[in-house]
Amino acid sequence: MAGRVLPLLPQYRKDGVTRRICATAHLHDELARDIDRDLTGDRLTAIGLTLGINFVAVARHARVAVRRRKVLDRQLAALGALFIASLLIALWSLIAGHGSLVLVAVYGALGVLAVTWGLVHHAQARAREAAQRVFHGAEKPETLAPPVEQDAEARLNELKRSNVLPYADETALVNPFVGSGKRLQEREVIWGPIDVSEPAEGPGGAKLPIADFDAIDLHTYVARQMESISGLDGLRTRNRLYVLGSNAYLLPELVPDRTRRPNPHVPKQLVQAGLQQPGAGMRTHLCLERVGEGGRLIVSMYLRAILAKPSLSWEVAAYAIPPLEARFHEVDTLPLARFDRWWSLVKYATAHTWSELSGAPGRMMERSRWLYDNERTLRKQRRKIKNQHIIVDYGAATSLRERYGDWDQAGYAERMDALDYLVRLQQGVLTATERFLKDHNVDTSSFDNAQKIITQNYHVNNVNGPAIFGAGGTQHNNGPQGGGPQGSGGGGGTPPAKP
Repeated sequence: MAGRVLPLLPQYRKDGVTRRICATAHLHDELARDIDRDLTGDRLTAIGLTLGINFVAVARHARVAVRRRKVLDRQLAALGALFIASLLIALWSLIAGHGSLVLVAVYGALGVLAVTWGLVHHAQARAREAAQRVFHGAEKPETLAPPVEQDAEARLNELKRSNVLPYADETALVNPFVGSGKRLQEREVIWGPIDVSEPAEGPGGAKLPIADFDAIDLHTYVARQMESISGLDGLRTRNRLYVLGSNAYLLPELVPDRTRRPNPHVPKQLVQAGLQQPGAGMRTHLCLERVGEGGRLIVSMYLRAILAKPSLSWEVAAYAIPPLEARFHEVDTLPLARFDRWWSLVKYATAHTWSELSGAPGRMMERSRWLYDNERTLRKQRRKIKNQHIIVDYGAATSLRERYGDWDQAGYAERMDALDYLVRLQQGVLTATERFLKDHNVDTSSFDNAQKIITQNYHVNNVNGPAIFGAGGTQHNNGPQGGGPQGSGGGGGTPPAKP
């Protein structure tokens, strides 16, 4: 019955993935360090797409965790020096026969261990408290941590509306859509060609004049209509210029300073130019992104209209990013009851006291060494750019969201959602294309023939072991690949991708 009122079931939080990453950064020092270096560190390469993650919030919480670890390691290093001094004094006193001094030195060493235990306990308690506050709290995650550098946050905010992405040269042989996850199709495909030169018939059989259009008009129409046609609420659509990393410097608007990282945004005219007249390693794709419940799953489809009149073809690629890996669910299992929380912290501090104390100098040296090596490498690269005019690969190689995804965490619901999104996007593109051609008085008989072959031969890929999708309908797990209309009906797909 239409209009029925039903109770609202519990829902995943829309920013659930952001909160999980922020929380886990407090619990895993290496993760916090890597995120801090990736999002706010000095670099020449582009940062991957945000893909539903609030980078500012993640960067802030990672920085808090990094600073907490640095302070703890400095304290532990000082205690470690006292511990070694106490042992040396005890050894000297034992040899010299000063029994009372031996006891003082031994008690001093035990005192160092006790203080270490207290510091480890306190740091872990603060980390867990911060993790639980950001994960369970009602406040926005970015408000629960102090800001990082102003220019770094400005760059991260710019990534939200990124309309250009340099991709690393090493990925060029596979695809330019870095950080988008695993292919849902077995390979990228070409839909078409479709004859768009024949005018449609009007009333009385008279031929209607074809309204002039170009690929930009088609992309704009599909972008505006896809959400309503597909029924995928919240579908994000954007034309984005993909640029080969080593060619990024050819666009001054993208790389105004060759010694700095590329801009995440360029003038709209350049994005349109990449569709109308692709450049050297520069092509524009219509990017359709559907984020699943709570951000657990992301399905992306990339389209490029190839309009070489009298024919139209669609270049199509689809990818998916799975839920976060297991360690990002540790925050769910942190004890909340007072005694359980106390006992868990006691066990943690007892088990980690010695490793924390003995490992502090090494961790401090590793951080200093990395910082020195990174600064030296960047300094040498920048000097070569200025003096020798070397060409640098400015491209991103992955995304933060892709890096921490794990298909083993994808259940039946996520696999079925991915299939649903893919089918809706596929059919939505075909429906939008048909409506566009009809609106421009183009005869769609060629399109109708191509559509039949496309839907019959469409094939979905397995990702890492068990099939994501079951066989049924027009989706097949086995059998020949149908990249597009074959034989007299049109061109086929691209060669199979390398595993």
